[in-house]
Amino acid sequence: MMFCCFVIAACTGLTAAESLPNPAVDEPLATAKTEQTAVFAGGCFWGVEAVFEHVKGVKDVVSGYSGGSAETAQYDTVSSGTTGHAESVRITYDPSQVSYGQLLKVFFSVAHDPTELNRQGPDVGTQYRSAIFVGNDLQKRIAQAYIDQINQAKVFRRTIVTQVSPLKAFYKAEAYHQDYLVHHPTQPYIVINDLPKVDNLRKQFPDMYVKK
Repeated sequence: MMFCCFVIAACTGLTAAESLPNPAVDEPLATAKTEQTAVFAGGCFWGVEAVFEHVKGVKDVVSGYSGGSAETAQYDTVSSGTTGHAESVRITYDPSQVSYGQLLKVFFSVAHDPTELNRQGPDVGTQYRSAIFVGNDLQKRIAQAYIDQINQAKVFRRTIVTQVSPLKAFYKAEAYHQDYLVHHPTQPYIVINDLPKVDNLRKQFPDMYVKK
């Protein structure tokens, strides 16, 4: 079985993750606990899923595929880089505890490098692109405004290449991809590429980090 890629440490375009500003445009924390969803793509979904599993207010994270058709939403096919799919995660969260903008801040700070085009660290191809799949106009407005805000603040050494695309569908990935870090914490790829992301979440967002 072909897995996410070889064991090489990922690079980062961030000068100082702590300097990422809070989103100037965001939804207020809701009073009702109606769950909402966000879909992000930031390279191999193992690490992105692992990061958001530890975020306060997040109820569930599922690895999957977005951007292509149902017929091509299988790992071996997506790995060809020709399906239009990106490895993605669907985050179900409580908007009374965490906002969409706060999730974006985590996404841009520690979950991946938004300045790498069609790759993340060792993983290369359009299936590893940086993307935000928005489910409504408010998510689109918040996401685009935050990208513009970060670019203007020149937090990164390079311009953000994250795509903001409409969410047409999300297809759950195969069972062996779900909670991959939990089941394989000592795998070299996980140790080198993904455990540091979770540790950075703990260090940079102590008020949002939930130990599991």
